[in-house]
Amino acid sequence: MLSAEQLHHDASRVLRAWTGPTPEQERLRARYVRHLDTHDPSADPSAGASSGVFRECVPDHLTASTLVLSHDGARVLLTLHAKARRWFQFGGHLEAADPTLADAARREAREESGLALTLDPVPVHLNEHAVPFCRPGTGDADRPVHHLDVRFVAVAGPDAVPVVSDESLDVRWWDADALPNPDLTDLVALSRARFGRA
Repeated sequence: MLSAEQLHHDASRVLRAWTGPTPEQERLRARYVRHLDTHDPSADPSAGASSGVFRECVPDHLTASTLVLSHDGARVLLTLHAKARRWFQFGGHLEAADPTLADAARREAREESGLALTLDPVPVHLNEHAVPFCRPGTGDADRPVHHLDVRFVAVAGPDAVPVVSDESLDVRWWDADALPNPDLTDLVALSRARFGRA
């Protein structure tokens, strides 16, 4: 199976099996599934990069990210994104070497935090957002690119010491009740609830 097909199949399987915790999350889940159905490489083997999972698929493509909780759930580890200049969870584009969506989220978190993490393989949250600086060089330049982000959660060990990667301006622990980016409130609440740390 080609990497695009394997990753597409896994993403489709994961999103079809998942149930959104709110009506809005369920609406997004259905939107992601439709996107993957539209870009199914098994139905069109020539689809390749247009499989819906790689950045070359414009204007929309999947991304994967991980919210890292402290061992007690009181803090979250965030990165100050170099391009967006805002604090976010770790994440990014899927790559051909990623066998699954969860593997992509784990790889991104490891690359950006320096931590080896055990990731919960079940998504915790979905988020669709326009990304003005994401321009793969194909498609309509006037049409904004949207990341269809699938968000996972991982818990760091009590002695975890993160590092700052080349993709970040800073990496820092934040109190879960005093986030620097209010857009992360729902993600943090759902992640903490997943582990009974809310």
